[in-house]
Amino acid sequence: MADGYMAGFEPPALSVIICTHARPAYLEACLAGLARQQGVRLLRDAPILMGGAVPSAPPAEPAIELIVVDSASPHAAQSGIARLAAGAGARLVRTGTPGLSVARNLGLKAATAPWTAWLDDDAVPEPDWAQRLIAAIRALPDQAVAIGGRILPAWEAPLPAWWPQGLRGALTIVEWDGSGEATGNATLPQGAAIYGANMAFRRQDLLAVGGFPEELGRVGDRLLSGEEEEALARLQARGGRVFYDGGVTVRHSIQAGRLRPSWLVSRLHWQGVTDALRDRRRSWPRRAPGAAAKLLLQAPLLAWPRDSAGLVGARCGAAYNLGYLRGTLAGQAAP
Repeated sequence: MADGYMAGFEPPALSVIICTHARPAYLEACLAGLARQQGVRLLRDAPILMGGAVPSAPPAEPAIELIVVDSASPHAAQSGIARLAAGAGARLVRTGTPGLSVARNLGLKAATAPWTAWLDDDAVPEPDWAQRLIAAIRALPDQAVAIGGRILPAWEAPLPAWWPQGLRGALTIVEWDGSGEATGNATLPQGAAIYGANMAFRRQDLLAVGGFPEELGRVGDRLLSGEEEEALARLQARGGRVFYDGGVTVRHSIQAGRLRPSWLVSRLHWQGVTDALRDRRRSWPRRAPGAAAKLLLQAPLLAWPRDSAGLVGARCGAAYNLGYLRGTLAGQAAP
């Protein structure tokens, strides 16, 4: 028996983990996308052994298991999430402790496959997503520990004309359709980052570095991030190799509520806090003096009306520097 599976059955090739908080409508679309996957078999479809019988050979299609982590959803949403998970044949894990990294680590511990794949609850995989991901994983070298894929936007409202082109990444958009290795030599083009909406890790390696750091990642309205980057950095420090394959594609919903100047400025503030927290893990945040000097000049921008689109790029810069200083001095603080 391996990982709890009877002899004669191949364990799942992939554990797919979706963390959700009170968003059953998005979760339903994500699970519907997983139900449409081609060339793979959902674990719930595996035949049940009777009388100890063992099949002569495992099915030809690789199996995937689904895990839904309910991250501290209020009571009103819990039953809907449980119903959707059961309908999809997914295992449900629930935690009353808020925090995306907390939820991800619970999903990691519940997984049984050698590789764990992660989808945001508002990301819908293309029909060949799992098939392409498993094929890409099987082609990776032995030192590979992680792989990310393409994240195309599914707009709920048009992108405003005022949105700075260089800040599309703040919406978790990755449009490059190529492939390559993410190394210190930056072999991937700018913007081809590995984000939590579409990524996979070798399970044992991710467990070995402690999973995702729980002081980072979204908690309620705090737009902290960086937990994926920190996990990747730890893995690479141990000699692990990280890859990207644009053929592994999801479509990520961009909520209309995010397409406001106030959201973007807040997102950049929390990115500053995130970067300071990550720098603090290694030494004194090295960018603090520069951030302070810039903020002396940028301070008037912080008084700008929150919902104005005027000078939004410059205001994002000021918000980032303020966040970096707050992360340096206080760990975390609200904007």
